[in-house]
Amino acid sequence: MTIFQEQMLRHNNAELSAEVADKLALVLRHKLIKPVILLGYGTCGVVAGAQQTYEAVCNYLSENAIDADIIKVGCFGYCSEEPILEVQLPGKNRIIFKKVLDTEVQPILDAIFHNIVFSENTLAQRSIPGEEPWEGVSLIESLEFFQYQQRHVLRNCGKIDPCNIDEYIANNGYNAFTNTIRNFTRDEVCDIIQKSGLRGRGGSGYPTGLKWKNALNTPGEQKYLICNADESDPGAYMDRAIIEGDPHLLLEGIAIASYAIGATKAIIYIRSDYQLAIERLQHAINQARDLGLIGSNILESGFNLDIAIYKGAGAFVCGEETALIESLEGRRGMPRQRPPYPTERGLFGKPTVVNNVETLVNVPMILDNGHEWYAGLGTPDSPGTKIFSLAGKLNRKGIIEIPMGTPLRDIIFGIGGGLSSSKKFKMLQIGGPSGSCFTEADLDVRVDFVSLNKIGAFMGSGGMVVLDEDVCIIDTVKYFINYLQRQSCGKCIPCREGLRRIYEILNQITKRPQNHDGHTTLERFKGVMQLESLAEVIRDTSLCGLGQTAPNSILSTLKWFRAEYEEHIFDRKCRANVCRELRSFVIDVNNCTGCMSCAKRCTVNAIIGTKASPFFIVQEKCTSCGVCFDTCKFSAVLIQ
Repeated sequence: MTIFQEQMLRHNNAELSAEVADKLALVLRHKLIKPVILLGYGTCGVVAGAQQTYEAVCNYLSENAIDADIIKVGCFGYCSEEPILEVQLPGKNRIIFKKVLDTEVQPILDAIFHNIVFSENTLAQRSIPGEEPWEGVSLIESLEFFQYQQRHVLRNCGKIDPCNIDEYIANNGYNAFTNTIRNFTRDEVCDIIQKSGLRGRGGSGYPTGLKWKNALNTPGEQKYLICNADESDPGAYMDRAIIEGDPHLLLEGIAIASYAIGATKAIIYIRSDYQLAIERLQHAINQARDLGLIGSNILESGFNLDIAIYKGAGAFVCGEETALIESLEGRRGMPRQRPPYPTERGLFGKPTVVNNVETLVNVPMILDNGHEWYAGLGTPDSPGTKIFSLAGKLNRKGIIEIPMGTPLRDIIFGIGGGLSSSKKFKMLQIGGPSGSCFTEADLDVRVDFVSLNKIGAFMGSGGMVVLDEDVCIIDTVKYFINYLQRQSCGKCIPCREGLRRIYEILNQITKRPQNHDGHTTLERFKGVMQLESLAEVIRDTSLCGLGQTAPNSILSTLKWFRAEYEEHIFDRKCRANVCRELRSFVIDVNNCTGCMSCAKRCTVNAIIGTKASPFFIVQEKCTSCGVCFDTCKFSAVLIQ
């Protein structure tokens, strides 16, 4: 009998029996009988070397005949410190080690099993009720990375075994779902979500409760709940981390949402390359089905629910809900004209609600704690928390969860620890390729739907990238536009042709002109003059969200970095020296030894001179390839 089943049998009792309480303590690891080792084994951990660390730990335990459990958990959140290893000895707090490669395993475990902590890899300790703390080791809550965060959605990630349903249940899991189907009508659940103020976390911020009510009030013999786990923004990996670290939380949110709208079938649309997330999600579905939390007549409530996984190809456009539905129906992912909206006519023509992962994982804690509690988090217009993947030129990177209304400055210099280089902060990109750009003047802006909308910005799904002055704005925007024009489904002309034309214009201004005749120069300037108006037309006339938001990077960088655009256009110069074809190379005659290395490597014979004497670069021949710069051992070749 599982902990869940025992809890169900004693549901009406005021207190659990001592036997069940002891079992709960064991599952929660508040009462150990042998050591437990937890290894961060999300995708980020695996990339950092967690598999080799796991094998090293297994070998260590075997060679030393130590009886201990080793458990693969999800992402701890502090991705720049992976692989992360946690050790909990009986009677002691759980101690956390960072950057534990396979070579670090033996000295760390040798010391910890002798109750000694001296490793430079020591990060923090996690307090366990009734257990002895480690002397001289900081609590995890005191780390700067966590001080500005409020981890409600991420509370279990990296902390519990994602493949053990008992651990999730022991941490109050599925309590919200069982209470919901026993005590609330569908209308009441929709009312609770609407009163909480929960808004969609996929980017648009549409009120979730209102969307649910629209679907509930639309007649239909069959209704569907679709979880959008496609997460196609480059650099965004929040949904993946949630699924890998706490898959049952997502299943519980899906179950509650399905009940609220009257859906008996739920589909999780996830990109096929999220292999670890899919594996853990399918395992969680099987566990929930075995316990009777998925299937027919769930807990004798009369509610039926089936949950299936659909693997998508990772197309960016399928992040848009109607394109996602087209893909599920077996057609090419292309947006539909709206109205009708999916809540009226969605999958197979039936009422359908599409919510993304982060929206759904907020639902169980709202039902557990009440709508007043949730509305008290964040700001009045944007309640709750928001998860971001923090990346770029920062000292500390990873998955973070902040209350809505947190200033950007606190995120970058508080949680992120400031820039990792001595360079100056240049730009913050939020929302992926179709998101918005922020300069240093915007760092006091608060992260919530209303504050960002006031300055014409877009939150997106939650990717956040910090860039320093070594980055070329035009080259960065060109990368975004190239990605978006390749991902465009091609259905509407403004998006299909407009993005291609913008990319051509950006390509022109980041390259040295082939010739300098009047016609070529006129064509070049004509394209540049059309850039801003073309971006506005694409934004205003595109069919779906991809085209409507694609010009954001152009429009926001033209607003804040126009001088850099003008340098590329008029001076044909890239201040960051990133645009290779705009670089000019010269040789410092004082440093040149005449070794001829650069001349031998030049493929266009642009470097001339006499051996043992200073050489020169013929600018008319130079293609700015940079081979001479990379070859010179005397720092004689300079970039101008």
